[in-house]
Amino acid sequence: MADINDRGTKKWTAMMMPEHEEMLRQLWQEQEYKEKPILDEQKQMEIDTKLQLAINDDLMIEAEYYDHDLHDFQKIRGRLLMIDTFAGVLRFDQADSVVSLPDVVDVVVE
Repeated sequence: MADINDRGTKKWTAMMMPEHEEMLRQLWQEQEYKEKPILDEQKQMEIDTKLQLAINDDLMIEAEYYDHDLHDFQKIRGRLLMIDTFAGVLRFDQADSVVSLPDVVDVVVE
């Protein structure tokens, strides 16, 4: 589908200024951005329960979270060291692995 949409643009890029080409690339990239879903109360409670289980029993988890810089979802796998509710972050056993608690959209306990 991308070929159909930018076929005309490819035709004219030889006559475009570099600034215009960069603006078009940025526009296409922004169209692929994903939005963070709004979690209902039940899903939030499920995530909280899984996090508590994982930290109490020292279990491995895989947390999916929304990365605001990339406008996409990322996954991190490891053991929880701490759930810092005051700062609103999860700290993992991997060096400098910190995830914002409000950005977590799903947790899988292994």
